[in-house]
Amino acid sequence: MTLEFGLQISRFDFPGHPATTGATLADIARAAEDAGFTSLWVMDHFVQIPQVGREWEDMPESYATLAYLAAVTERIRLGTLVTGVGHRSLPHLAKIVATVDVLSGGRALCGIGTGWFEREQRLYGLPTLTADERYARLEDALELLPLMWGPGSPRFAGRTLTVEEALCYPRPLQERIPILVGGSGEKRTLRLVARHADACNLFGDPATVRGKLEVLRAHCAAEDRDPAEIHVTHLAPARVIAEGEAREGQGAATAEEHVGRCRELAEAGVQTEIVGLSDSAGAESVARFAPVIAAFPGR
Repeated sequence: MTLEFGLQISRFDFPGHPATTGATLADIARAAEDAGFTSLWVMDHFVQIPQVGREWEDMPESYATLAYLAAVTERIRLGTLVTGVGHRSLPHLAKIVATVDVLSGGRALCGIGTGWFEREQRLYGLPTLTADERYARLEDALELLPLMWGPGSPRFAGRTLTVEEALCYPRPLQERIPILVGGSGEKRTLRLVARHADACNLFGDPATVRGKLEVLRAHCAAEDRDPAEIHVTHLAPARVIAEGEAREGQGAATAEEHVGRCRELAEAGVQTEIVGLSDSAGAESVARFAPVIAAFPGR
């Protein structure tokens, strides 16, 4: 059974931060490559979210962080999980992701979603959109970004914006930067995944994943699309502990227990398990996950 692994960095309160943040991130990224992680993700938030930590914790800007991580790694793919479509103008977002792709040697991934955190939107002067507006903007993004990265400079007339010329230089090195949509809403989000996306990101236990994938397959049938074209990812907090160690923090379990959990998710249809480490131990915490990855050969 094959399963790839991604690593999400969601906390930056490392010992000695922020003076040590750059060096610690470099150590984490290199440890992730050494451990066998195939992708590295950061959240696209401007303040820490309440599900993870306290508002006054450090939260570096996501794409500046990805550019830095591109410079200190060689193989691992890089993306946001996920960018809210109201956080930047969509042509500007296309330009940023294309630049990361060029600087990383063709390793960019584009994770996008509707966005939800109204407090940070107000703090940073971003538009607070209704649900319908966010979904309309998400579909515009799914249609516009490939145009911005593709040949020529066509005009784009969407639901929420018009772009007279979809102009973006330098072009990405990849012919198509994979677009991942975060969220598992069955009526709208998964329908947009079926219509436009290269990957989806799901949450929940294996039974929940199976149910969401049944819905996605139904949307694919309605859109006349092969569901095998959509890469299935799953995000969950995790931390490897020794036998008998206190189970502190979200997702704390032994390596053997994590292998069992990941095997069940793979059987449910997950192709990449994205691990959100629930501590700030840095490279040491990443290295502890290597035996879990090694249990799934043939990546």
